Amino acid sequence: MFHLIKRDVILQKKQLLIFIPFILFFIFMDVHPVLTFLVASVFIPFNTYAYDEMAETNILLNSLPYTRNEIIAARYLGAVFYMVIAIGLTSAAFFSFGKLFSITDIALGSGLFLLFAACTFPLFYILKPGYITTVVLIGFILLSTMGPPVFLYLAEQFSAITDFIMNLSIPIVYTGSTVLIMLIYLLSWGLSTAIYQRKVF
Repeated sequence: MFHLIKRDVILQKKQLLIFIPFILFFIFMDVHPVLTFLVASVFIPFNTYAYDEMAETNILLNSLPYTRNEIIAARYLGAVFYMVIAIGLTSAAFFSFGKLFSITDIALGSGLFLLFAACTFPLFYILKPGYITTVVLIGFILLSTMGPPVFLYLAEQFSAITDFIMNLSIPIVYTGSTVLIMLIYLLSWGLSTAIYQRKVF
């Protein structure tokens, strides 16, 4: 399964050359660190899915000595692995150019990435090839532009819930959020596995 994760980097050698300039552009444009960490985390996993969609790689993967469970596991574990690397490189870039960011920015960026991945990964096994990348791209734009205003609106409408959360201690909020995000990610993993097991290539 490690070789399936490693394959993503091998396939994207050319795209990885633009990763650092891409992230530096966001940093120099003073984009919020949360969005910068989110975009950095999305880069490798979703480039891989876009490549696989064009090349119909699933036919090749299913001819190799890997089970379908292992193929999906490599997708989900690989996304987390590359997210950690992307956050490390982005943090180093922030440090190098004296840009301020916090642990909270990293936590929010990685949390949003995992939620976005959990919602979109199953779509790659549900929608027809040719439409998936467009749907995911539109979804990402909507999340990054409309997400914060919608969140603030909901916070105002459900003030009782907002007040309850605000009264919780920071460790409880972080722990609860982490557990919830992990649960959603695992549920998405299970859903993708169930769908992929029934796919015909």
